[in-house]
Formats: sequence, C-alpha cells, structure tokens
Amino acid sequence: MPMSQPDASGSSEDGVTPDDQLHTRPGAEVSPEDLVLAAGRDVTPENLEWARRKLAEEGPAALDKLLP
Repeated sequence: MPMSQPDASGSSEDGVTPDDQLHTRPGAEVSPEDLVLAAGRDVTPENLEWARRKLAEEGPAALDKLLP
C-alpha cells in the first residue's frame, strides 16, 4: 500500500506535520511560553517559571533541544 504524500499545504491525511517542515526560526526571541508549549506542558505559573530558568541557563538552545 503506497504511503500518502503531504499536499501543498504541508498537512498529511493523519494530521501529522512532516519533520522537514518543523523548525525554529533562527534569531527569533524565544519566550517562556514558547518553551512551555514546545515541551507539551500547560501554561501555568509553575511551568512558566521552569521555562524562565531553562532559558536563563541555556538560552534559545533550550527550545532547539525540544524540537526536531
């Protein structure tokens, strides 16, 4: 059975975005909320504080570690 190819919009039939279309924008500022959402966590005060600490320690690379 052939594998389906994503259409021009970049979405596939099962709703999964292909890895080659997932990326961060170089030079873009990363917010604590960005990091929380990329980690799959809910945006709560505790998770935002976690993200602030991660960003202070690792900088924008903290987001790169979570995304493909």
